[in-house]
Amino acid sequence: MRIGVLSDTHGDLYETAQAVRVFESLGAELLIHCGDIGSLDVLSALSSWPVHFVLGNVDRGMRLAAVALPAGHVCHDRFGTLTLEGKAIAVLHGDDETRLREAMRCRQWDMVCCGHTHSPASRYEGGTLVLNPGAVTRAHQRSVAIVDLPSLDVTHVPLP
Repeated sequence: MRIGVLSDTHGDLYETAQAVRVFESLGAELLIHCGDIGSLDVLSALSSWPVHFVLGNVDRGMRLAAVALPAGHVCHDRFGTLTLEGKAIAVLHGDDETRLREAMRCRQWDMVCCGHTHSPASRYEGGTLVLNPGAVTRAHQRSVAIVDLPSLDVTHVPLP
C-alpha cells in the first residue's frame, strides 16, 4: 500500500493542488494530513482519497471534523492512531512537543507522522520511524512524502 503524507497546507488551494498532482502521479491510495489544514476547501481538494487528519495549531475553532465524515475523511482531533498493512501509526501535528516526544519514545508505534516545523525529515528513534513530510506552504523547500507499506520505505518529494 502506498500512502501520501502531507502537512501545513495553511488553506492554500494552489499549493495543495500541486501536492494532489504529486500524489496522483505516485499512486497514493490514502492520505495522512498532519495538521494546519487551514480551510475546509483543502479537505475538498483532497477528496480523491480517504484522508486521516489531525488538527494543528492554526485549525483551532474550525469545523473541519464536521465535513470529514460526509467526505469519507477521518478527523482524529489532535492525536490520531491507525493501523495499515499491520503497521501501527500515530499522527499528530507536532506543536505539543511533550506529546510528540512521548509518541516517538514509547515504542508503541511503527511510525509517528508529524508536521509543524515545515522541515522534511525521516529518522528512526528507538525502532520507530518518525516522519515529517515538510510543508505544502510557507517553507523554503515545499514537500510531501510517500510511504510504502508494510516496508515503511519513505520518499520525500519536493513540490514544484
